[in-house]
Amino acid sequence: MILKIEGMMCPKCVKHVDKALNGVEGAADVVVSLEEKQATVTAAPELEATLVAAVVDAGYKVTEVVK
Repeated sequence: MILKIEGMMCPKCVKHVDKALNGVEGAADVVVSLEEKQATVTAAPELEATLVAAVVDAGYKVTEVVK
């Protein structure tokens, strides 16, 4: 799934989001893109809310989730 993320402005932001998403059990193949302002994650659909919460807890806003 793809999480569209607002608030990432630098490579350090990308590292924060990457760490947050990789901290979710069941998340794999996490790729965070500053240029595209999104994260691509391989995860079961039922983990969507947990992934969004991890990004929000890291200090960023998820504007859309594309499955």
